[in-house]
Amino acid sequence: MTGSSSRSGGYIAIVLAADREGLSPVAGAAGVSCKALAPVAGRPMLERVLSALAQAREVEHSLVCGPSASIVAQEPALQQLLGPAQVGWIEPEASPSLSVLAALEHLPEDAPVLLTTCDHALLTSEMVDYFCSKARNLGTDAVVGLAHHQEVSARFPATRRTAYRFSDGGYCSCNLFALCTAQARQAPLFWRQVEQLRKRPLTMLRQLGPATVTRYLLGRLSLNQALDSLVPRLNCSAGAVLLPWAEAAIDVDSAEDWQNVQEIAAASGASSLFETSQVS
Repeated sequence: MTGSSSRSGGYIAIVLAADREGLSPVAGAAGVSCKALAPVAGRPMLERVLSALAQAREVEHSLVCGPSASIVAQEPALQQLLGPAQVGWIEPEASPSLSVLAALEHLPEDAPVLLTTCDHALLTSEMVDYFCSKARNLGTDAVVGLAHHQEVSARFPATRRTAYRFSDGGYCSCNLFALCTAQARQAPLFWRQVEQLRKRPLTMLRQLGPATVTRYLLGRLSLNQALDSLVPRLNCSAGAVLLPWAEAAIDVDSAEDWQNVQEIAAASGASSLFETSQVS
């Protein structure tokens, strides 16, 4: 099923940058007030993400959701990052899905939207442009970025990434999501339903569809079949873009992840893999 039409302009990126509950373990390990400021190769993770987005041809503007106003008020480094004209900021809501829904209210209805997170510390403009371009041409309303789990594990054996194992292979999420059409803005509503049911697994499985879950557990569900099964629940069509960079699947969910990402960045070298220009 193809998506409805969207405008031809650039994407607006929503960057989720709030700590979920209290002080993040990553922030605690880094000795900073919030996860977004945890440094990788000498630069706060949020700065690295905003730099990649600012240099991406496909992205016109970024809207950062979080950290809280109280943290921003006492952190000059955050105020500087959020200062450029192409970067907006709003207060985060109680959950990621609610934050996305709140952010969407600030954006034009016909704007294609890129969702990512502040802990995507290895993100580059090349990855962003590749994903956004492929997503735009895929023809579905919503698009998720994925990488082959086998490639991620082979490249970075010390990292532990969740694998979604389908009959045609295992995949890792890349924390890149595109809402290409106005219809795709229905998707976070389903995300909200699942989020609210995370402590009620049986009810959550019913929401996802027990037949689909059973096929998945038996190893009989392909990636495309899984995406097709989501259509009536998301109320929009869904597709996937496979990214050719293992780094695209590496984010920072824990203090151990933060150490691993620092080692990856140090081994790769700031001049070879990552952009080094500041957001201005």
